[in-house]
Amino acid sequence: MAHAEGRDGSEAAGRGADVDEGVGRTALMVAAARAVEAGRPDALARDTYAEHFVRASASSADWPVHPDQVPGGDADPLWGRLGRFFALRTRVFDDFLLDRAAAGTRQAVILGAGLDSRAYRLAWPPGCAVFEIDRAEVLAFKRTVLDALGAVPPVQRHALAADMRQAWTERLIAAGFDPEAPTSWVAEGLLPYLPPTAERALIDTVVAHSAAGSALAYEVKHVEKPAADAAADYPLHTVVRERIGVDLSALFNREPRPDSAAGLTARGWTTTIRTPFDFTRQYGRGPLPQNNDTLAANRWIFASAPAGH
Repeated sequence: MAHAEGRDGSEAAGRGADVDEGVGRTALMVAAARAVEAGRPDALARDTYAEHFVRASASSADWPVHPDQVPGGDADPLWGRLGRFFALRTRVFDDFLLDRAAAGTRQAVILGAGLDSRAYRLAWPPGCAVFEIDRAEVLAFKRTVLDALGAVPPVQRHALAADMRQAWTERLIAAGFDPEAPTSWVAEGLLPYLPPTAERALIDTVVAHSAAGSALAYEVKHVEKPAADAAADYPLHTVVRERIGVDLSALFNREPRPDSAAGLTARGWTTTIRTPFDFTRQYGRGPLPQNNDTLAANRWIFASAPAGH
């Protein structure tokens, strides 16, 4: 199978220690959730690589990677409810990419790819290329684990180290990305961490490099509370911070968020805004709303470029 992993230096060699800190640590949290989900008989998504990422880091080595290891099962707020949310999100964005590939799109760009293994685990049609962009230390850690497993993706995979708050398109094009070809773009769990100016710049960049037939799927947080309080008082955030040391309240950017969906619509893109609970009902499993629920602020946006764009 075709295989390209940025051996030109786009992935740093060795294991990135910073994967255990800050936003990199959230990637481990999501990997653990995917690992637990893979062991469910009614799994929304199956990522058989996820448990290996969790076990490879000293900071997450004792986290659960199977439903039997979760005290309280689905009732557990962290690995039950939040974990199932991450699994639901994984499934939704998986389906987006596979549906676009089935319709003929042959290149996908995953922005803030984290420890997801879509390039390896999805049933891509022949001729697809997947570009993963994230911080160098995250990609290095990911490469170390996957290489140790002897994993080979069935697509051309290009891993590009970049800070999403800075310019990255030149490296993307140099790696083989074709801005004249339809592209599937995914920003899963990325924009809530970015400053508003960086979110606007990222959307502008995607629009500028999207040929007709391109589409974008991304996650935002729609927060109605004052910005200073928006991420500070959810019970689930307290659970996550106390149990695994991930402070989501501190990591989410609290500045007023831009309405990126409205901006895309104004440029002629067709946009659809959904909530996670819409997909819980669609798939018949996943989290349902609760009082004072941080998940209720999440929105998943699906946008298609106009014809002749």
